[in-house]
Amino acid sequence: MTASSVSLRHDEARERASLLDVTACEVELDLASSEETFASRTTLRFTSRGGATFVDVKPRELRAATLNGTRLDPGALDRGRLPLATDAGENELVVDAVMAFRTDGEGLHHHTDPADGRRYVYGMSFMDAAPSVFACFDQPDLKAPYTFTVRAPRDWTVTANAPGRAVEPGLWRFDESQPLSTYFVTLVAGPYHHLRESHDGIGLGLSCRQSIARHLEADADELFTLTRQCFDEFHRLFGIRYPFGDYHQAFVPEFNAGAMENPGCVTFRDPLVFTSRVTRGTRIQRATTVAHEMAHQWFGNLVTPQWWDDLWLNESFAEYMGNRVTADVTEYGDAWVHNAHRRRQWGLVADQRPTTHPVAGNGATDAAGALQDFDGISYAKGSSVLKQLNATLGDDVFLAGAVDHFTRHRFGNATMHDLVGSWERAGAGDLSAFVDGWLRTPGVDDLRLDRAAGAVLRVPPAEHPADRSHTVRIATAEPVGEPVGEPVGERDGEWDVRTATLAGPSTPLAVGPDTAVVIDAFEDSWSRSAPDAATLAALPRLLRAGGDPMLRAGVWNSLRTGVHTGAVSPEQAADVVAAGLGPEQDDDGVTVVGGWALGRLRAVVDDPAALDARVHAAAGEVLARATLGSTLQLAAFGLQVTSSADVAGLRGWLAGDGLPAGVELDEAVRWRVLLRLAVLGAVDAAYLDERLAEAPTAVARVEHARARAALPTAGAKAWAWRRFTGEDTAANYEVEAAGLAFWQRGQEDLTEPYVERYLAGVPRLGDVFSGWLLGDVVEAFFPLTARRSDVVERVRDLADRAELPGPVRRRLTDMVDELERRL
Repeated sequence: MTASSVSLRHDEARERASLLDVTACEVELDLASSEETFASRTTLRFTSRGGATFVDVKPRELRAATLNGTRLDPGALDRGRLPLATDAGENELVVDAVMAFRTDGEGLHHHTDPADGRRYVYGMSFMDAAPSVFACFDQPDLKAPYTFTVRAPRDWTVTANAPGRAVEPGLWRFDESQPLSTYFVTLVAGPYHHLRESHDGIGLGLSCRQSIARHLEADADELFTLTRQCFDEFHRLFGIRYPFGDYHQAFVPEFNAGAMENPGCVTFRDPLVFTSRVTRGTRIQRATTVAHEMAHQWFGNLVTPQWWDDLWLNESFAEYMGNRVTADVTEYGDAWVHNAHRRRQWGLVADQRPTTHPVAGNGATDAAGALQDFDGISYAKGSSVLKQLNATLGDDVFLAGAVDHFTRHRFGNATMHDLVGSWERAGAGDLSAFVDGWLRTPGVDDLRLDRAAGAVLRVPPAEHPADRSHTVRIATAEPVGEPVGEPVGERDGEWDVRTATLAGPSTPLAVGPDTAVVIDAFEDSWSRSAPDAATLAALPRLLRAGGDPMLRAGVWNSLRTGVHTGAVSPEQAADVVAAGLGPEQDDDGVTVVGGWALGRLRAVVDDPAALDARVHAAAGEVLARATLGSTLQLAAFGLQVTSSADVAGLRGWLAGDGLPAGVELDEAVRWRVLLRLAVLGAVDAAYLDERLAEAPTAVARVEHARARAALPTAGAKAWAWRRFTGEDTAANYEVEAAGLAFWQRGQEDLTEPYVERYLAGVPRLGDVFSGWLLGDVVEAFFPLTARRSDVVERVRDLADRAELPGPVRRRLTDMVDELERRL
């Protein structure tokens, strides 16, 4: 949404859906005539009950519009809406417009590859963006089949939701698609490099920019294998075939999300084409993303939520099924461990913010506000809740309900109540308690050990009380030399593991005064728990003893929760990290826990340089025992770079001297070292500019922005700030990178004046940024280093200003909560 448009409200969507049924949408685009704009002609056919409504269109210029042959006044266009007086029965609307290419990852995004100067575009129609490409009734429950005709430069290929072909040089026609919601409609156009295969009657494709083609080819076998394995498993689970024709996966530049599930043409952010060596955890992330987007072909595409208050019907299911299928049928059987490290805290923190919301019925009053609910609650919490439900119902009932849901609402729209009804018909019984406790009530229960009472206490959040039971595995470990006693369940090294159902406010659990206890150690339920003093004292020894990777992830997450809630001091957590990180065997554990220590902990410990040194030493311990060339070695070396204070050593690595055997000085390593040198003030802006000029790739351009913004100079901060104000324009990735690197601890003398500038500038951000990027800029540039109560109060006052866009107020509220916790 921009200053010249307004976001659709739920009540408006209901009214329009009660009036209209869209039968066809034909779109003609001319992408060849200009690098700034494109011509867009839309023909919409629909039936109406008769009456007034509006069509959504956000053009640079509205050239003409006719409804049933009668010309409409282009001047009537108001904030992205053109009024219509529809006839009862059949109607035809034709809209002829000039649209602007965008660089914010939405609409029809335009990118010029700095590596070779080639131009690429792709469509992202999500959440208020479709009308900047074509005229439409932009809401999820007015589906229609789409037919595209696209004129493009002759050396371009064009891919869309349905199969298509070049009927003459530069002119592409596409078959009519299945019924689609507007937010699924896409095309990917440019001199993309294409790879094609087929599997089980489905045409498979991959594409990327030419400058990274060799990297896509290097990973094509893995990507095609993942795609085949996931298709086979989803077909086995659901017994309903993928219904959208071909399945193309396009890796596109400067994409805001991880990926978008457009039927027939899924778009992914192209850093997922790895141009440097990456850790196993990063490969798991890509694999689960592939599976996640494929899950959407059923959960979201075949059956779509009626409105964004049921976003969980898309994202919670895709998150759960994506992780499950990846773990079950691909080489990445440890996908749930990865999920524990990378996603659990994202959801837990979101569920403890003032802006927490239910998994289902999230209260999305308009599309722009709903965009902010694409968060850790809709993804990570929803996934956990569904995993719990599946464990309770069993696969037969869980999947039978899903299949009933798909069958009843095929190519249509549905609600939470529709799905719950399908589960109950499949044999789930009365699910009202599950719906009320887990789906409709926000917040996370605190599971606390009361040693004196010999019990685990279940404490719901006071502002969102609910009666929820938790079936969890509790890990306990006795002090060194103490007898273990009678077995209580599984045994994992130093740990005893027992299963318990915490069904009331208090559940008996008798343990010794020095027994280490981790509640929900394997993250079987959606809960939070922090280590108490006795457990905290034992964790350094226990983490050094190794153990199951999932249990270790649960231990690390309990520590992170303790810091977030204030139950564990940053210094205590630093002691555990310093002792326990060195024996870590999982590269996600090294990357995530080490990154958390150098980020969240470093921001609040008394002596950040001492913390850097301790993390550096722990990373060195991992590095010393890691296999040469392994991803564990790569993760440890990356952590060493980020924690290093040795300028001479860093410069040596940059020159290729002294690198550990098995570590390559590739693009990612080079820019990691450059970023660290920039933070330390050991390079200047001219030096960074020269390094970018030597190899001006899309990755380097983003990392250059990050490094320049991190420099401890007034000029660097002014350079970055011009991207916040819009005085200097930059693509979305570069703007966000500059913001995230701007506020460095130890540079407060340079950044202090920008606290006031941030507070003054936020109300004007809606004139510069829109959609996804608007919220991201608010968060990326937030002054988290300004840990002062007066800043907390002023941001709170700012977030209360009703005239600010909803996404701005939402992000401010979240960030001031984080600032207050740090304070």
